[in-house]
Amino acid sequence: MATTVSFTVGSPAGRHTVDVSHERTGSGDPLVLLHGIGHHRQAWDPVLHILAAERDVIAVDLPGFGASPALPEGLSHDPRTMVTVLGSFFDALGVARPHVAGNSLGGLLALESGRERLVRSVTALSPAGFWTQSERRYAFGVLRAMRGAALSMPMPLIERLSKSSPGRTVLTSTIYARPGRRSPGAVVSETVALREATGFRQTLEAGLTVAFTDDIPDVPVSIAWGSKDRLLLHRQGVRAKQVIPGARLVRLPGCGHVPMNDDPAAVARVILDTSRRRTVAAPSQNA
Repeated sequence: MATTVSFTVGSPAGRHTVDVSHERTGSGDPLVLLHGIGHHRQAWDPVLHILAAERDVIAVDLPGFGASPALPEGLSHDPRTMVTVLGSFFDALGVARPHVAGNSLGGLLALESGRERLVRSVTALSPAGFWTQSERRYAFGVLRAMRGAALSMPMPLIERLSKSSPGRTVLTSTIYARPGRRSPGAVVSETVALREATGFRQTLEAGLTVAFTDDIPDVPVSIAWGSKDRLLLHRQGVRAKQVIPGARLVRLPGCGHVPMNDDPAAVARVILDTSRRRTVAAPSQNA
């Protein structure tokens, strides 16, 4: 069951109250899960029970997505502000340096959290920030088109499409390589989450100048990329490995941009393996 925690975050404009909805389950070392832009914490449902067998799993609705309201006026949705918010969120939960895994936008935030030494390990699934300008324009164009489609479709049409495999393909094939595996209810829920995402525009605008260019020494990092990612092409993983040479680069065969649905076992294995690493291994590449 989801709960909401409230905490304060400072900025040059003063102190601001931030509300973050999250679901917590399992036991063991804490593991925070961060979704991508336009999605919600339920993106992690396919792997939640696997991870919860070994970890105290905290699946987050990022501010402006899912059940979490957008950041208050005075706080930007840029990555550095979001990492500050996440640090305050960890403090509010009494969680010191959790493991963190993120997808897309969440992957970028996970890496930023690792750079700031807020976390014990980082697993980034198709993280944003390793694109060329043309690749970024393409990805943002696709995201805007997805958002526009979600806003324009009436609910009866969304519900009707979700009931068939071809219909689920129409709604979600941009992010899933195997959209037929997604349940009708999940497809409806995430389409609604996309259309109702109050932080979508601000987050996309903040991403216009985002590029991850720093190494993350002394923190175990795994970067995994789906071989069928249609949004952020998997060659960006090679660039990520060049930026973070100590990271483990993992190929996820047959997976799309949101791989948790396409191959839950493989994704859970990457996350758990990373969280078991105590030191950064010598540079290696599995992709």
